[in-house]
Amino acid sequence: MVKTNKLNVFNDPIYGFIGTPNELIFQLIAHPYFQRLRRISQMGMSFLVYPGAHHTRFHHALGSMHLMDRAIQVLKLKGVDISEEEETGLLCAILLHDIGHGPFSHALEGFVVKDQSHEKLSLLFMEELNKEFNGALATAIAIFKKDYPKPFMNELVSSQLDMDRLDYLKRDSFYAGVTEGNINSERLISMLNVVDGSLVVEEKGIYAVEKFLMARRFMYWQVYLHKTGLVAEQLLVRIMQRARELLIKGSHLSGSGALLFFLGENEPKKFDSGALAKFAQLDDVDIFGAIKSWQFHEDFVLSTMCGMVLNRKLLHIKIKKRPANPEKMQLKLEEVVQKYDLSEEEASNFVFQGEISNKAYNSNGQAIHILKKNGRITDVLKESDQLSLKALSKTVTKYYSCYPKEAV
Repeated sequence: MVKTNKLNVFNDPIYGFIGTPNELIFQLIAHPYFQRLRRISQMGMSFLVYPGAHHTRFHHALGSMHLMDRAIQVLKLKGVDISEEEETGLLCAILLHDIGHGPFSHALEGFVVKDQSHEKLSLLFMEELNKEFNGALATAIAIFKKDYPKPFMNELVSSQLDMDRLDYLKRDSFYAGVTEGNINSERLISMLNVVDGSLVVEEKGIYAVEKFLMARRFMYWQVYLHKTGLVAEQLLVRIMQRARELLIKGSHLSGSGALLFFLGENEPKKFDSGALAKFAQLDDVDIFGAIKSWQFHEDFVLSTMCGMVLNRKLLHIKIKKRPANPEKMQLKLEEVVQKYDLSEEEASNFVFQGEISNKAYNSNGQAIHILKKNGRITDVLKESDQLSLKALSKTVTKYYSCYPKEAV
């Protein structure tokens, strides 16, 4: 690879020093689109539960790139053919895989910008950057879109054992202070290989894979879907929904131009380069700045929800294996209607229910393949002696209900 003549080393608390492998990577990191990730929270509203969880998508992107660089070197040492162009493509693809995330990452995905997943937006950003860098990202885009003729390259970027997951589990557990997610990413990477164009894990790495899948389950239920973070993110969505309703009705709301641009849309418009440039101006600062202002708005529903999030005086939340009794929820809704003189539609911002689900391992998707010593390829579930691991391939669904504490 062409080495950069600019020294740029990031001191990462997880892996130590992370360097910029070449000039293109250096320029991508320095680009305003990528620098914006410094202002996008990695774990949404989880900091209300785990005070240390203030790290950003910028940290995660660099960490994922570092792990990709390690994986490339391991595979090359094992005789896997990876050209210099493909190496750069892999590093760029993983570096930019989350560049399309909006404010608070998954918390507001598909809402502030309607019907646009972060994957779609990441691709749009990559295509814009490709124009700016004269086609230098063509290989990265092909890998990202699963169009590249070597499947293992896409699997390194997006699969059930990709560099994205290997970084965020270790990183999120570190910042949250939850030891259950502390996986051995170095061990997993050292066990990677390629057979018939697809990524496999050598047999002696099976226990590291088991630990990885168990860690993923623990992190989802203990951290990512923690009930306090869940209710905070639900309130955040409802704040944005209420703001959009008020703007459509003609109410005045303060806020950044980028935020008001997206909240004020009555109908989804074609997401062109102009809209993408507006989206690139959006980050957590826009949302928190608006919420701090809206807590004093004359609309009771909006101001109350904003105060709840800012002061961490959240709704009461229960998570159970079965949906809440609809009659009991209706009684709580009527109580809020009467107490605050609201319509049922307005009160539904404070009394609501929903469901959450998680599957730690999708055996029907891109399976994690184990390379046996005799050369045979099998699914990790068939080789694992952990009964609990087989249970991880089943979807677990739980149901939550939220309402004001005074309505308990």
